Amino acid sequence: MATPMKLLLTTLHAKYSHTSLALPCLASCCGDLAGVNIRIHEWTVNEPREQILRRIMREQADVVAFSCYIWNIESSLKLSNDIKKIAPETIIVLGGPEASFGIFELMQHNPAVDFVVKGEGEAVFHRLMETLLLPQADTGLPQTTDLFQNIDNLFFRNGNDILSGPLTSEYLTMDNIPSPFQAGLVDLSKPLIYYETSRGCPFSCAFCLSSLEGRVRSFSRQRIESDLAWLMSRQTEQIKLVDRTFNYDAERANRIWEFILEHNRGSRFHFEIAADLLTDRNITLLQQVPPNTFGFEIGVQSISPDTLEQVQRTADMERLAENVRRLRVETAVELHLDLVAGLPGETYHGLLESLDIVAGLKPHVIQIEPLKVLKGSPMRKIAARHGYRFSHFPPYTILTTPWLSFGDIVRIETIGRLLDLFYNRGGFETALCVMGKGMGFAELFDRMADQVGEEQLSGRSTLRTYELFASLATPLLMDQERDLLHDALFFDYCRVEMPLHGKLPGFVTERRQQCGWPGRAELPQELELPPNGRIKAFRHEFRWDFRSDTWQEGATEVTFVYASAAGRGLEVRVLS
Repeated sequence: MATPMKLLLTTLHAKYSHTSLALPCLASCCGDLAGVNIRIHEWTVNEPREQILRRIMREQADVVAFSCYIWNIESSLKLSNDIKKIAPETIIVLGGPEASFGIFELMQHNPAVDFVVKGEGEAVFHRLMETLLLPQADTGLPQTTDLFQNIDNLFFRNGNDILSGPLTSEYLTMDNIPSPFQAGLVDLSKPLIYYETSRGCPFSCAFCLSSLEGRVRSFSRQRIESDLAWLMSRQTEQIKLVDRTFNYDAERANRIWEFILEHNRGSRFHFEIAADLLTDRNITLLQQVPPNTFGFEIGVQSISPDTLEQVQRTADMERLAENVRRLRVETAVELHLDLVAGLPGETYHGLLESLDIVAGLKPHVIQIEPLKVLKGSPMRKIAARHGYRFSHFPPYTILTTPWLSFGDIVRIETIGRLLDLFYNRGGFETALCVMGKGMGFAELFDRMADQVGEEQLSGRSTLRTYELFASLATPLLMDQERDLLHDALFFDYCRVEMPLHGKLPGFVTERRQQCGWPGRAELPQELELPPNGRIKAFRHEFRWDFRSDTWQEGATEVTFVYASAAGRGLEVRVLS
């Protein structure tokens, strides 16, 4: 019996909190090929390349296939080059979004790459592996086009030439992809599992590759419910649906949400949605979602109608805003709103206006990222027409635009990092409310970004983060307002971490006399606390009472109780 061909499917993640979805899908589609031994191995771009290379070579694979994205394409190409030098007979295949455009140039500059699969990969890769199993391919890559010229969307070498099969836009019937979950091909040990119910996008935004994917195609209802039931029965911690616009069909979205609510066993779900497509029936159903169960990522991108029109972004902004307000007030869904800096026509001032409006909707998370001019996206033509300058290397981030200088872009990135520290993680609600009484949200973060240094934004403890807020916000206030800020900021700090003897935040060190650490006997007897947990308490006399929405000025003694138990994390209670 012939020795099975060994196939290694691999990728490098940006971080190791999730597993690949693409690789198990490829493996499930090739599961019917007799004579192929399939292995899946995943690493991160942060691991030493030499270590990854050793592990790849240990597999002694005949074919090594890389799934390529903007964060790993350079590392994947370096590994491919090293593999080919060590074992020239190894066949190297690339696929994924970052390998699907500029393919001739990629292969010309990287002779180690034998094949590139363009676009949706399962059917193309299956035909490639099927062909490599033919007797004619036993002695290595053939120097003829005969074996590969009829494989759609496959690029390959023929001697010194680079050729391709027919380039088509035909797509798979979704249910023809066997479930990688029920085939046992997905590593469920990670805290985050990717899942898709559809491919394609109903919109044609110029900055997104999804605009090239054509019509939306969905798995059948039976397949979706079968996979979700399988994942929920295993109490998967978090399931992130990678559908580009999950609620493109409102009734379909409702059916899936209803199924989740009926069968969920504690999993959390993340969806990318278009908020303006939500219906009253959607929101009525979402009112039933328990806390910490659903998260929605909503791409606002810009509030400028002219800017959105230039990138073919169609959205009803008034309806989007109204639906976000309703979700915030009427449901427990966590809301994550995105802005893109650097779209055509939007200045730095315009970006701040967008930030102010988004912040006014009170989402749980606000993300701002400079535009990436992705290879293959329609944004490339728009960028050329307007004279954009962007990095030639992944992730192709803008450097200047006709409306933004490089300094503007750096400052926007700094605002994004400050949002992560002071808004997205929570814990600064009272202090932000104090600052909001004298200036707008965007103005506050703009003025803080003007003061902060690069070295201050990384590797910070909780204590140092609160001290950083104080150092950036205090100079923006009049003398008589600073006591209120420091009081509010310390109240926020006490709600997330217990102050320690000798380690009070620098902005309250002169108030040691107002601090106390009461014992268990001084706490109310009726206080319900977790069994077998550790209990500590802290007491402080504040100058304002922040425990209700209506602040009361006047000396107020507040007790904070900190309870910790195995598997529960820290619980903080503010006694009334």
